[in-house]
Amino acid sequence: MDDRTFLDHVADALARLPAVRAVALGGSRAQGTERPDSDWDFALYYRGSFDPADLRALGWPGEVSGIGEWGGGVFNGGAWLTVDGRRTDVHYRDLDVVEHEIAEAREGRFHREQLMFHLAGIPSYLVVGELALNRTLRGQLPSPSYPPALRASASVQWRETARATLSYARTSYAPRGCLTEVAGSIAVAAMQHAHAVLAGRGVWVTNEKTLLERAGLRGIDEVTASASTRPEDLEEALREAEAFFESVVPG
Repeated sequence: MDDRTFLDHVADALARLPAVRAVALGGSRAQGTERPDSDWDFALYYRGSFDPADLRALGWPGEVSGIGEWGGGVFNGGAWLTVDGRRTDVHYRDLDVVEHEIAEAREGRFHREQLMFHLAGIPSYLVVGELALNRTLRGQLPSPSYPPALRASASVQWRETARATLSYARTSYAPRGCLTEVAGSIAVAAMQHAHAVLAGRGVWVTNEKTLLERAGLRGIDEVTASASTRPEDLEEALREAEAFFESVVPG
């Protein structure tokens, strides 16, 4: 089937599942930045209790997680599937949680959660950003703008977190010549500072795949590449990272 037929086929199937109120296309295909080999990302928005067994019963090959198996919180599960030969991801979105995070974002409040494959974790406003960037296929969903209060608070909090990450590495890892730990800390701090930069600009972030490029922080590669196990070299790398982050300010 062609892409249009495929899109309708998946959207209709997901929309018919019990408790599902809306279906959206996400990721690069929703934003028109996909490559020929990009996968297809769908979000199903449910109200009340959603049973992943209903998704599994559609018969699409792949892995279907239970609710909360991807860490719980705002990103509470999903599936990695193959549909008509296409790599297809489905994410569960609890509308009660999403609506709560919309209200929190308006007030400038958020929290960070751990999530597989994300160095800095994710902000709880990720699900709000998805609504702003995704393409609604079935049902009705809001399309929120970036709240001014969140721009201010997220920029400050992420920036302070990045500074704390580097400070801890300077105190605990660099003096002992722990190259891996220092390099890892710089990588995490880079992601954290990138969140700060983009929050200050009012730019939604929904994953880390191109986060450094979007924030203008790809140059951090030169810092990590020059590090060695000598404590003085690690201290210098941390100073260079800090200076580089300060040169790319939020807003």
